[in-house]
Amino acid sequence: MSAGRLLSVLLLLQSRGRMSARAMAEELGVSVRTAYRDVERLQAAGVPVCAEPGRGGGYRLLDGYRTRLTGMSEGEARALLFAGLPGAAADLGLAAEVAAARLKLLAALPAGPREEAARTAAVFHVDAPGWYREPERAPHLPLFVDATLTQRVVEVRYRRWGAPREVSRRLRPYGLVLKSGVWYVVAATESGTATYRVGQVLEAVLSDERFDRPRDFELGAYWTSYLADFRARRYTGTATIRLSPQGRRRLPDNVAPEVVRSVDATATAAGADGWVEAVVPTESTAHACGELLRLGADVEVLAPAELRRAMADTVGALARSYGVVGEGAGLGRGTVVGQGAGAHSSGRELR
Repeated sequence: MSAGRLLSVLLLLQSRGRMSARAMAEELGVSVRTAYRDVERLQAAGVPVCAEPGRGGGYRLLDGYRTRLTGMSEGEARALLFAGLPGAAADLGLAAEVAAARLKLLAALPAGPREEAARTAAVFHVDAPGWYREPERAPHLPLFVDATLTQRVVEVRYRRWGAPREVSRRLRPYGLVLKSGVWYVVAATESGTATYRVGQVLEAVLSDERFDRPRDFELGAYWTSYLADFRARRYTGTATIRLSPQGRRRLPDNVAPEVVRSVDATATAAGADGWVEAVVPTESTAHACGELLRLGADVEVLAPAELRRAMADTVGALARSYGVVGEGAGLGRGTVVGQGAGAHSSGRELR
């Protein structure tokens, strides 16, 4: 038996209000039987843990009971300081509150943990957005924070990627996710739970209509499942390419991680000069053409013919724009592509 785990059970009940034995077991990484035994030990020690049977029941502390055993270790204090990331707090409209809570936390700690927490805060900084782009503006984000916490419906006008470009939706926000500097709201609609990019919300009105957030909904689990499904739907085809040694080194800075992993998994030697042949996933012909052209003459598309032709047409249009070829003498059928400086010809023709 772990005294630390019993304290964790007590603090979970104090902070969550009501929990089932299964939920406690999952939270603490123990079996359901162990969770039952821990509750029994707390009851035997005089802690007023009440059991509520039936659907939606579980264990809770007697109304009004609270423990003062909330002292934090140095590691816990250090970790807590990461919870209020300045950039994300500012986006959410909570910068002032986070700063005030941070000061109160540091003031409440004993000298040792306070100094350790201050040292940690001084040497870590999180900058969520990726390189080469500005953080996305999301002016309606504070409204979604309010809607999520108060469980109120939001009427929105939203800009989609496909047609129709603008749609109206009634959203019941379940949670907010920050990924690579972009905020997303996970919300229920008439057709099910979906993910919306907050920066694409054109108008938002917070209504007085309330909703109940499902007890079994877990934002982290939903997001993990959503990402897996997104990756599966994103790539609908494959392409066979040849890469120079320099092109392979440039891959991580120019294409998606899935493409890099696929090259690493499928690359085979394609000559004595270090070029390799590999199979990579593709979203569409247009997207793959734009992505692979970033590598210039260090890549050659071998298949499918449609993508190879799109690459050749784009290179031909560029050549004409820069006056490299005469009018009407662009790259057409039978032209070998990938022949820039240092490129290696496979002798294959566009078919």
